[in-house]
Amino acid sequence: MSVREILRMGDSRLLRQAEPVVQFDTPELHALVADMFDTMRAASGAGLAAPQIGVNLQVVIFGFKQNPRYPNAPQVPETVLINPVLDPLDTDMVEDWEGCLSVPGLRGVVPRWSKLHYEGADQYGNRISRDVDGFHARVVQHECDHLAGILYPMRIKDFSRFGFVDILFPGLDASADD
Repeated sequence: MSVREILRMGDSRLLRQAEPVVQFDTPELHALVADMFDTMRAASGAGLAAPQIGVNLQVVIFGFKQNPRYPNAPQVPETVLINPVLDPLDTDMVEDWEGCLSVPGLRGVVPRWSKLHYEGADQYGNRISRDVDGFHARVVQHECDHLAGILYPMRIKDFSRFGFVDILFPGLDASADD
């Protein structure tokens, strides 16, 4: 198991535009994906983007059966998504609470598309194409924002709905957030 350090807000590496992956099914890419899953699970994350561990590549992972920090969230299939492209399926935006492993201990209400189509590849180069909604759509958008150097607080419209998890949600595990 190789758990990597997660960069925190304020680190300029989180603000970069990630580079596309050009070679698939390589030992280096498989090691990166394995480290990302180890890191995400160790932090009880819902997802993780390569820039969050200092790797400037368009690689995101997400998915869980049950997550202690999002106890009411439905399952999201474990997914490796490389060089993603997101397209909204309608104009509906939904506001909901988000957290981030790079912004530990805080949550805020963020508007996101309610339904979207995403495409990309897995670490083997196999194409992925899905239409999703709800929490799954939110997680994908959040993780892909990291590839553009965007952290969720940059999307908050109303800062009266942004604060520390232990104050906003007493009893919820705030040890890590994403």
